[in-house]
Amino acid sequence: MAAFDPWDPAFLADPYPVYAELRERGRVHYFEPTNQWLVPHHADVSALLRDRRLGRTYQHRFTHEDFGRTAPPPEHEPFHVLNDHGMLDLEPPDHTRIRRLVSKAFTPRTVEQLKPYVSGLAGELVDRLVEAGGGDLLRDVAEPLPVAVIAEMLGIPEADRAPLRPWSADICGMYELNPSEDAASRAVRASVEFSEYLRELIAERRKEPGDDLISGLIAAHDEGDRLTEQEMISTCVLLLNAGHEATVNATVNGWWALFRNPVQLAALRADHSLVPSAIEELMRYDTPLQLFERWVLDEIEIDGTVVPRGAEIAMLFGSANHDTEIFANPGTLDLTRKDNPHISFSAGIHYCIGAPLARIELAASMTALLEKAPTLSLAAEPERKPNFVIRGLEGLSVTTR
Repeated sequence: MAAFDPWDPAFLADPYPVYAELRERGRVHYFEPTNQWLVPHHADVSALLRDRRLGRTYQHRFTHEDFGRTAPPPEHEPFHVLNDHGMLDLEPPDHTRIRRLVSKAFTPRTVEQLKPYVSGLAGELVDRLVEAGGGDLLRDVAEPLPVAVIAEMLGIPEADRAPLRPWSADICGMYELNPSEDAASRAVRASVEFSEYLRELIAERRKEPGDDLISGLIAAHDEGDRLTEQEMISTCVLLLNAGHEATVNATVNGWWALFRNPVQLAALRADHSLVPSAIEELMRYDTPLQLFERWVLDEIEIDGTVVPRGAEIAMLFGSANHDTEIFANPGTLDLTRKDNPHISFSAGIHYCIGAPLARIELAASMTALLEKAPTLSLAAEPERKPNFVIRGLEGLSVTTR
């Protein structure tokens, strides 16, 4: 298992050959450094995401002691309180209740109505990039677009939005494998500050409701669909984090892949109708979320290996998206790929509720860049973030001249 090293810069630069080795060697592998069972095949990952013997949490059924786990240290409590009350880390019936309320804001009709706003904003951001002759695609386009969209949906005033991305980045640091104490303390601080801000905003919306998601959640609560204040706060944080993190990284990972595949980029520039299939292929080719975890609530068996209750499964999305049993020539970027059942948005009850919105945002920024910056090119080799689970770049320096 020496080749799988999520802290090695060489592995982070290109994990896909290592994934191929893992798939060759079997369907499940115990990885001692994180005490997890790695699952690299598409069919297994897809099935396990839907398997109710696994859960995002175990605390709806077991105590930490029952489950053979140690409770998190008390100083990390603000992060865990925030994280554990969001629907991504809940199981039914709490997950079902919260998702039902939130899904009203993500119906196909509601998301479709956001298209003009998203396209307009993407156009403005790209106009500014072109005016400057280039810049950092991450900072100037990829980041501000989805942050503004989800903040607008939540009803967070424009003047309050500057800390949202840093808070999110610090909280998401805890989703990496074996996070450091420094990462934990940053996540705790961000959890406290973000929660305090939202508590005040919720109090304001109670007095003066608006046409936004926070006001909608308050109204639903008042009408009998019970949502505690902590659930409301955790839901807003989750929507902000999940609502932009994958989109930001899919954008920069995608353009970095296009710059490295000039024939495919030329085909896209020649035919903008390829944008929808290009987005799906780019999300498959360099997956923004590489790993997703589940707790084993009831013993399962994978290819003759018994994985006991209390174990943790690490489903390798990046590997599943390069499985030769599902994808022909997975290491080749093919923007015309027709059969593309990638699992970058997960599956089962925790399937990404914002996937339709993410696709609209990715299409809007890609289309604006193709139309307004037809000579967009790489200005400097990018540096990869030292993260494994959430895969992205530190920045992507481009020129439009």
